[in-house]
Amino acid sequence: MSGDPGTGLWGAAEAYERYMGRWSRKVAPLFLDWLAAPDGLRWADIGCGTGELSLQIATRCRPSRLIGIDPAAGFLAQAARRIPGAEFRAGDATRLDLPDNGLDYAVSGLVLNFLPDPAQALGEMARVVRPGGTVALYVWDYAGQMQIMRQFFDTARLVDPGAAAHDDGIRAPICRPGPLRAAFLAAGLTEAATTALDIPAAFADFADYWEPFLGGTGSAPKYCAGLDEDRRNRICNLLRQRLPTGPDGEILLAVRAWGVKGRVPG
Repeated sequence: MSGDPGTGLWGAAEAYERYMGRWSRKVAPLFLDWLAAPDGLRWADIGCGTGELSLQIATRCRPSRLIGIDPAAGFLAQAARRIPGAEFRAGDATRLDLPDNGLDYAVSGLVLNFLPDPAQALGEMARVVRPGGTVALYVWDYAGQMQIMRQFFDTARLVDPGAAAHDDGIRAPICRPGPLRAAFLAAGLTEAATTALDIPAAFADFADYWEPFLGGTGSAPKYCAGLDEDRRNRICNLLRQRLPTGPDGEILLAVRAWGVKGRVPG
């Protein structure tokens, strides 16, 4: 997934990998299993980021063509190194430089809620897919079972009520089944359906959980980086008390994404 190019919210590939990339890698196969697409089709991965979903498409779906589009040059370079058979281009999800009806699948992973105009992006995805083709995506369940972030923001708000302004569980109401289906139908897609994509997130210890929040990449780490040392330490200490911790210091959380798919009419 991605957002601003360069050094913006999602510009640091290594920091994103430790914060969220390691979990997004596990969700992508579940998403593709749900789509159950045949081999040999034409795909576009919109907001491809470092290529987690693109890599799974390339290895599991054997596409005849795979295009990854993202605004972040650093992410595109990393994706291109990982998936040499695919095409990677700088681009805007709301203004795709792709012809009408040229693809079988337009997909996106963990991107929709970060786009300035999700409705326009869905319209663009539908435009570039042939009649009968599929538009599909998945987003984190920020308000529910994306417990990595829920634990953080529920705790941060006890220390700093201003944390709510950065909480995607509040700021991204589209990341629920009902709003996702409604958005797909509004884009003219048919047979809109959703599914829960669930994985466990295991952390070796508290440091393994906490340190990615100090990387500055992503909404919660960006919020954390803007705090003074006292408030950041208070959040850290309260989290240490509140997180479910095993006898050897391990932390096991649930992580859920919502998948949604629809068909281009025709």
